[in-house]
Amino acid sequence: MTTARAEGLVGCTRCARVWPGTTPVCGRCGARLESRPARPLRRVWGWWALGVAAYVPAMTWPMLETRVLLSSSAETAVGGAVALARYGEWLVALVILLASVAIPVAKFGAVALLALAVGSRSRGRAEARHRLHAAVEFIGRWSMVDVFVVALLASTVRFSWIATVRPGPAVLAFAVSVLCTMLAARALDPRLIWDLDEEPSPRVP
Repeated sequence: MTTARAEGLVGCTRCARVWPGTTPVCGRCGARLESRPARPLRRVWGWWALGVAAYVPAMTWPMLETRVLLSSSAETAVGGAVALARYGEWLVALVILLASVAIPVAKFGAVALLALAVGSRSRGRAEARHRLHAAVEFIGRWSMVDVFVVALLASTVRFSWIATVRPGPAVLAFAVSVLCTMLAARALDPRLIWDLDEEPSPRVP
């Protein structure tokens, strides 16, 4: 099976117009043309590292600050989920655990796995890797559900005279972590995944 690159063609990533491979600039929209981005994994690993760095305080700083009558407490994401489950809010607790722990860890692992596969030129299972990349980008749209749940919970419980719930500083760190993870997945060019099944080429920096 032939490819556009094998035929000496390059496509514009902005307007999708195809040009001869030696064309430096797209004649339609003026975008710079390149068959593959230079040093593509540097941006991937950079955003990935920033996401992991922001995720640490997101899990250790208070996510929920609760006040019940005369007592107050600050809970992390996991601690807040446990507290909500203790008050009978099992569904909300489960959503927070999935959105704040299970999904982010899975996304970090998936992006790292794809980047390592591209960087080491590991051949085979390109279709499965492409589906994994598409799944990471799709899940990224829903990664802020944890922040939305906390904000919604705070806005509803705050009107009660018995208890009040306020978002903690971990909410901002978690939002930054989610954003960096989304940018890391977006920075990984999916064409590099398909290139793994073509002719061997040098390692991607």
